Amino acid sequence: MIHGLLWFPLLLAFVLLTALGWLERRRQNLFRSWAEGAELSKLDGSGAARLKDGIFSWSTFEAGKFKEQDTFEISKLELLELMALTSGEAPLTTEAQGRCRLRLIGSKKEMDVPFSDAEQARQWMSQLMGRARCDL
Repeated sequence: MIHGLLWFPLLLAFVLLTALGWLERRRQNLFRSWAEGAELSKLDGSGAARLKDGIFSWSTFEAGKFKEQDTFEISKLELLELMALTSGEAPLTTEAQGRCRLRLIGSKKEMDVPFSDAEQARQWMSQLMGRARCDL
């Protein structure tokens, strides 16, 4: 009986890890279908983003599906800024790492997109500015 009680927490941990792995696999499969045909796409802990047919959109994963938060027409992009995630309107320094947000500004619209990694956000900045210049 004692041996069974000792193994019970390990069994619960195994079941929990299996369930979490299944949920992550489901989220990734949903992302693949959501991002199909996109020129750029990303999935991280902050959400999902894609650039498809000149429209940039970002979504969060809620209740087993992607819930679209906002869209932005890339041809109207005027300015891209990399901002700190929590410190208000402070721009992110070039050596900073970690969570941040990408601010897209153009045609009287402003959109903030969260990123889990600042380096990935910097790569997206150069890609989006390149696409915006091509669309002009």
